[in-house]
Amino acid sequence: MASVEVSLKEMMTEAEGALGAAVVDYTSGMALGTLGGSKELDMTVAAAGNTDVVRAKVRAMEQLGLKSQIEDILITLGNQYHLIRPVAGRSGNGLFLYLVLDRARSNLAMARHHLKRVEGQLEI
Repeated sequence: MASVEVSLKEMMTEAEGALGAAVVDYTSGMALGTLGGSKELDMTVAAAGNTDVVRAKVRAMEQLGLKSQIEDILITLGNQYHLIRPVAGRSGNGLFLYLVLDRARSNLAMARHHLKRVEGQLEI
C-alpha cells in the first residue's frame, strides 16, 4: 500500500510526459496532495475545478440509473491530456487521482494503465 506522497511520485515518474499530479477529495474540493505543475498550471486550482467535473458525472449517472462505476474521465486539450480516475473501494470513497500530461510526449494508454495501478495501491 502506498501513501498519497508515494502515489504522487509514482504518477509523475511512471507516466511519460507528466506535468502535474494530484490526489483530490471531490466532496470538499480539496487536494490531499499535489506534485508538479507550473506557473501556468496551478495543480491546486486545477484539482479543485475538476471536482465539479466528477460531481457532475456522478450526478448524471445517478439520474440515469446507471449502476456502473466511472473508470476514468479524459479531457483532451490542444497540448495536454487531463486524466481523472476516481478511487474505488472503501478507503478511497470520494477521492480521485488527477494527472496532467503533455500530449506530445505522453502515451495515453500507458498513463491510464499506470493510474489504475497507483489507484490499487493507494491507502489513505
